[in-house]
Amino acid sequence: MHTVRTGSGSPLVLVPGVGADTETWRPVLAGLTAAREVVRLDLPGFGRTPLPAGEVTMAGYADALEAHLRAEGLAGADLVGSSMGARLVMELARRGVGRATVALDPGGFWSPAQKKVFGVTLTASVALVRALRPALPVLLATPVGRTALLAQLSARPWAVPADYALSELRGLADAAGTSPSITALSTGPDQLGAPAGSLPGPMLVVWGKQDRVALPRPDRVAELFPDAVVELWESCGHFPHWDQPERTVATILRATSPAA
Repeated sequence: MHTVRTGSGSPLVLVPGVGADTETWRPVLAGLTAAREVVRLDLPGFGRTPLPAGEVTMAGYADALEAHLRAEGLAGADLVGSSMGARLVMELARRGVGRATVALDPGGFWSPAQKKVFGVTLTASVALVRALRPALPVLLATPVGRTALLAQLSARPWAVPADYALSELRGLADAAGTSPSITALSTGPDQLGAPAGSLPGPMLVVWGKQDRVALPRPDRVAELFPDAVVELWESCGHFPHWDQPERTVATILRATSPAA
């Protein structure tokens, strides 16, 4: 599993979501590496990690991530995940892996109807991005174009830097793991929970109130992970590190401090 380490201090593992790779953390990287050793990785099928043969499942992703962290001596590290990656770090915490956990807009807590809508709408969005791929540099160069293409993902799409938006959408379009991971999320088993007192450390779940991909479900998180703390952020969509990078840095460092 392709891994990049930067900074120094106690390790902080960052796990990206569907279509994303190590570069997705660019808006928060400088702030995090100023305080910690940041360990970024590409999940199978994304970035520089190839997609293995066979069916793609959330359990398979969790198994691969757990094995990689153990091999790298990171089984006790603080874990941060975004979107699908947020669900994965919550699953690892359920298994007793990691220490503090920060889950940014986790997928997997939908109602049955929301789960179906997620699969249909995100699949359509990916198809559109793939169809428009040759024109993406021109379309994303203007605030109007970014607003049109990123409205499902961001509460402030016009403010996302053009070069960063291009990198993110190209990753979504090109990654071999994009479509099978969407299928796994939208048709596979729901996330299991962890009884009170069973997590290896504190857990913080952050949701943007304007998330149109993984709709906020604090009630469901409270049911499955009673020890978790949930924060709902105004003016924030599916990616807090896009819409509120400075607050995201401060929140991650606070939630994963030794005193947490």
